[in-house]
Amino acid sequence: MTPAAADYARPVPQTDVARPADALTLAGGWAWFTEVEVLSRDRAPRIVAATDLPATMLAPLTAPRPAIAGLIFDRPRIMGILNVTPDSFSDGGQHATRAAALAHAARLTADGADLLDVGGESTRPGAKDVGIDMEIVRTAPVIAALSGGAVPISIDTRKAAVAAAALDAGARLVNDVSGLTHDPALAPLCAARDAAVCIMHMRGDPATMTGLTDYDDVLLDVYDALAARIAAAVAAGIPRSRILADPGIGFAKTEGQNLALLRRVSLFHGLGVPLMLGVSRKRFIGTLGAAPDPQARVHGSVALAQAAAGQGIQVLRVHDVFATASALALWRAVHSIA
Repeated sequence: MTPAAADYARPVPQTDVARPADALTLAGGWAWFTEVEVLSRDRAPRIVAATDLPATMLAPLTAPRPAIAGLIFDRPRIMGILNVTPDSFSDGGQHATRAAALAHAARLTADGADLLDVGGESTRPGAKDVGIDMEIVRTAPVIAALSGGAVPISIDTRKAAVAAAALDAGARLVNDVSGLTHDPALAPLCAARDAAVCIMHMRGDPATMTGLTDYDDVLLDVYDALAARIAAAVAAGIPRSRILADPGIGFAKTEGQNLALLRRVSLFHGLGVPLMLGVSRKRFIGTLGAAPDPQARVHGSVALAQAAAGQGIQVLRVHDVFATASALALWRAVHSIA
């Protein structure tokens, strides 16, 4: 049965070295597929040959992704988390001073980070808003000291004024957990400044999101929401070639919903943009992996990062860069991924 326009096509990714001659390359990267899982809101999932897809559905799954912030997506890329906050859930206060932040940035880079994400506001569940001036004071000097270094810098913020200061300081990517919904000035700023953006899915804000987990179908609802936000960003003047998308694991999602997204995260390749995933040290890893201490969640975080790489996810946002890079190096060697 040919998929209908209302259906969703999830490529079933493979990384096995025995690649069939008729396999299609997923998003121009390292994974391939010969089948897709067709998902619908009113029918059971079904598997069809990739060649049965209409060209309009197949094109975004196979098109190579353009480089963003100088990074090409020929292999999984690692974004190292640099929280310059006193209250982030896992590492709050550890890198809050400029000296500590710069030292940690050097470690992350040496450990294999391809990109550093500097954040000055905690987005853990229940976190309160940080004032613009404080967020700028925390982030802009660190970014200025790091810009021009070995790896590009991202600013993790929902606020246009903070993003503007970060871009002035040398940041090249704006990573907005609100998906450009919190501050109406942020999308026009990114368009005017030729900045790349990561659009993440979240409902509400960090203070309210835990009560906003009522979805009809979490996988398809998040997909539709991201598609709408990407369309809005393009309409605001941000070209699709400068956009990444993130399904927002842990943001207005229950443990079960997080797992539903991770099982079928390759669906989001249908958005036609590179994908980022941030699962590092999150609460459900502690629950399922028997690791109540966030800093003991490295093993579970690496396992999920490797699983995401197997589904073709281009950017992995992590705390534990060396552990992730080491695991991925071995994973790539086994699968003959350059």
